[in-house]
Amino acid sequence: MRHLHTRTTRRRLVGALTAGLLCAAGLAVPAATAAPAPTADDSLALTPPMGFNNWNSTHCRAEFNESMVKGIADIFVEKGLKDAGYEYVNLDDCWALPSRDANGKLVPDPVRFPNGIKAVADYVHAKGLKLGIYTSAGTKTCNTAGFPGALGHEYSDARQFADWGVDYLKYDNCNNQGVDAKLRYTTMRDALKATGRPIVYSICEWGENKPWEWAADVGQLWRTTGDISDNWGSMLSILKQNLPLAPHAGPGHWNDPDMLEVGNGGMTDTEYRSHFSMWAIMAAPLLIGSDLRSASAETLEILGNRDVIAVDQDPLGKQGSVVSSSGGRWVVAKEMRDGSRAVALFNESGTAQRITTSAEAVGLPDADAYTLRDLWQHRSYNTAGTISATVPAHGTVLLRVSADGSWAQHPPAVELGLDGSPLVEAGRAAALTSTVTDLGRTPARRVSVTLTGPEGWSVKATSPTTTPTLPTGRSLRTKWAVTAPKGTPTGAYALTLKASYRSPTGVRVDSALPLTATVVTPPPSGTSGLGGLPWLSATNGWGPVERDTSNGESAAGDGNPITIGSVVYGTGLGVHAESSVEYYAGGACETVTAQVGVDDEEGADGTVAFEIWADGTKAASTGVLTNAMPAQPITADVTGAQVVRLVVTDGGDGVTSDHGDWAEARMSC
Repeated sequence: MRHLHTRTTRRRLVGALTAGLLCAAGLAVPAATAAPAPTADDSLALTPPMGFNNWNSTHCRAEFNESMVKGIADIFVEKGLKDAGYEYVNLDDCWALPSRDANGKLVPDPVRFPNGIKAVADYVHAKGLKLGIYTSAGTKTCNTAGFPGALGHEYSDARQFADWGVDYLKYDNCNNQGVDAKLRYTTMRDALKATGRPIVYSICEWGENKPWEWAADVGQLWRTTGDISDNWGSMLSILKQNLPLAPHAGPGHWNDPDMLEVGNGGMTDTEYRSHFSMWAIMAAPLLIGSDLRSASAETLEILGNRDVIAVDQDPLGKQGSVVSSSGGRWVVAKEMRDGSRAVALFNESGTAQRITTSAEAVGLPDADAYTLRDLWQHRSYNTAGTISATVPAHGTVLLRVSADGSWAQHPPAVELGLDGSPLVEAGRAAALTSTVTDLGRTPARRVSVTLTGPEGWSVKATSPTTTPTLPTGRSLRTKWAVTAPKGTPTGAYALTLKASYRSPTGVRVDSALPLTATVVTPPPSGTSGLGGLPWLSATNGWGPVERDTSNGESAAGDGNPITIGSVVYGTGLGVHAESSVEYYAGGACETVTAQVGVDDEEGADGTVAFEIWADGTKAASTGVLTNAMPAQPITADVTGAQVVRLVVTDGGDGVTSDHGDWAEARMSC
């Protein structure tokens, strides 16, 4: 499938007629409104829009109806989401009948919306909320059922939306007949303006024509990427595409990396907190994509975190910028109106990592000390200037740091860490060292540390676990012997590192760091196909990593025989950029080999690059490969590596159709 993903065959529905059909498409502005072209309403969306859209949770299923929409509005009020800032209740595709009426007007589906759209809008408005709607800048919308798009009907459709009381329009890109994107989206801007009703205008052309370069006077937000999917690889890929676009965002014009997946079940709560944190620091629209009628308490806690929402909604309107990103350790900082900085310490990798920066590096002025507030713990500390944390795999520590002069009223910030490999062979003691480091300007007193593991594990300290005081920058280092019982099955197991200390004023602080130990088995001797070996972790941009087949689509097991340049291979891995698959080598392996390329299932599309990493070192890479190229051999020396990682990147042009194959991938040990 050629996808920037979802809406079934959305991306292959774009037509091929030429711009010569503009008149036939009805794009000419009515004569009465032909005088100077309006610009985007500069009073709308001065902070990123917040609300709900049904697509990620319901798609076009029958459960998307009037009752659901009203229920979401009720939940916004009942659960405090309205008070937290969520405002828009937005309908996506499939709300209309497939055909217009005899007068060319859109007709709401009488089964889904028996009382029409205006009645739904009235209900939503009565709750103090706003209603959004969806159509496409083409002859039809993106769903294969073929609902009517607005191309050639812009002024009539905009008038209907305004008459219904619509407050927000998402304008998609399918079946666009090859008409110039800027012209199509500008025409709808003018049509919306002509109604006289303030309607937030969301341009959804998937970043194909770089709307951040031209749409600031067209709409209030524009999609910068293809559609998000409810998995880590998709979220990560979209995040990386949107981060560099920070200079183009500001009040009334926002980069839109697509809707939130928080609560839909394809990621862990840790990953969803990262998703929400990173969208907030990017000043992205926050449109809930899960069905709130069945949302867990944890989902509502994530979506309702007002400290995080305040980062997204800061009126200065800055999108966070990347400070550093080496080794998957991301530091992203966002300037706030009050002079503070929001700082995200984001761990892309599959193991806990220490991520560190400084007040100076994130743009704060020189000061004796700073107040550091953890926006997920809802606790404040003081720091002498170091901003640092050991961040769990796929986790994010989101902080707000300020030079506010009141730092001394807060206890010192203390960083917990664990040195040594978290990979444990059952029955063999692993040596780990915990660290408790005072980052504050004030000392930490009466410091103690504990490390606990699963029931039945042996966790023994072999050096002191307490100290009477820790001055600024000093650490308590404690050695531990950690043993999983013989016969412990392979897999991930929870460890918890805890520290307790007191501030100079006697306030007790308890801090905990959740960690993971992975029980591994030594790799088999000889040469083994990687398609048959257990992996430590696997992330993929579209669906799961597949063994011995191509990536296929989003479901598990839906791949095809691995085929590169018409050559079929019987073994290997089928992936989709961005992808990373990790294997335990235990220092016992020497080489990894494979035949790699873009799978034929994508036709002529797809560009990817393959990399093999030995621990933290890139041991081999191919450069960019296209679908037109036959399989390329890749060989890496991984001698002595504990972990071997197979990585596929997007080749620098986005992830559309980037189905990569590690054909005949083998590791020799």
